[in-house]
Amino acid sequence: MPALAIIPARGGSKGLPRKNVLPFCGLPLIAWTIKAAQEAKTVGRVVVSTDDAEIAEVSLQYDAEVIWRPKEISGDEAPSEAALLHALSSLGVSEGTLAFLQCTAPLMLPEDIDGTVAALAQADTAFTAVPWHRFIWKKTAAGGEPVAHSKTSRPLRQQREPLFLEVGAVYALDIAGFLTHRHRFFGRVAIHLIDPERSLEIDDHTDFLLAETLMRRQLNRRRAALLPRAPQALVMDFDGVLTDNRVGVDEDGKETVVCHRGDGWAISRLREAGLSLLALTNELNGSVKKRCEKLKIECLATSGPKLPVLKDWLRRRDIDPGAMIYIGNDDPDIPCMQYAACAVAPSDAAEGARRIAQIVLETKGGHGCIRELAELLLPGTV
Repeated sequence: MPALAIIPARGGSKGLPRKNVLPFCGLPLIAWTIKAAQEAKTVGRVVVSTDDAEIAEVSLQYDAEVIWRPKEISGDEAPSEAALLHALSSLGVSEGTLAFLQCTAPLMLPEDIDGTVAALAQADTAFTAVPWHRFIWKKTAAGGEPVAHSKTSRPLRQQREPLFLEVGAVYALDIAGFLTHRHRFFGRVAIHLIDPERSLEIDDHTDFLLAETLMRRQLNRRRAALLPRAPQALVMDFDGVLTDNRVGVDEDGKETVVCHRGDGWAISRLREAGLSLLALTNELNGSVKKRCEKLKIECLATSGPKLPVLKDWLRRRDIDPGAMIYIGNDDPDIPCMQYAACAVAPSDAAEGARRIAQIVLETKGGHGCIRELAELLLPGTV
């Protein structure tokens, strides 16, 4: 039976106000936990328990179910177990597996959830943890005092008994046992180890900034893995990719566009790396040609479908479509995106283009999205 995932998410947060819905690497913070639960192989249902209208709205937007939590179990001192018990009662669930997830640990991956749930095969409860090798001290009236170690003995890491730090990302519980004991730890307890890079929990602004940095690294690794191993060409739309999709018109009817210098820098690095570069556009404006000439990239304009023009260009250049990346922002780009080895879209692309793209960038069109893509293709050189 698939696990039931419950994500408790209160509206109140003293350490970082409105924490659960703050923008985090392009999505509301809670959305990352919802998405991880939805992608986990062992989870069949994702429920958010909340007392907050905005959290409920965001959760529904990302296709989670919502349970409204009573005020009396939504305060700072209310334990998470109270929210879990209330949600189970509201759903009428009394058996199976519960995956208790916390949205303050957004770096968790679906496999962290699956691994913790799988650990229940030999236990009644399980939780995520990382190896712990540090020395703990406490303050006393007499000064600093060690906790669980001696002041006079400083054994090396490999000489110490292994310890593990609990990570509040994933807890897996047998529901029947939880309803009896009413606490997340009972019976046999299993520890599921995760990568320390995914162990950060967000309690304050500093945690938030650190987690964003780690998440961007994680996202970049995932995105880079989707790119062709030996790319030969990058083909890009012009309007909405090299520009912000707006056009200026002077009193004589002359059109102008605004481009991002960071894209120009990135394009020169990509050209130096040996990639063939093409701007493929339906826009016949002279400003397109002039900009491409300055960037030293080939430009092809067509008033009809783009795909036949793209195929002909690849054939003439003897470029394998399986080594071609296409970045587009609107419906006319979709056939080309589907034909490419990897389809990319700026963050503000039309819904159809974003849906078809393997990689959706964080940057908008005309705001340096080619530079962001180049950083994935040529890490550390752009």
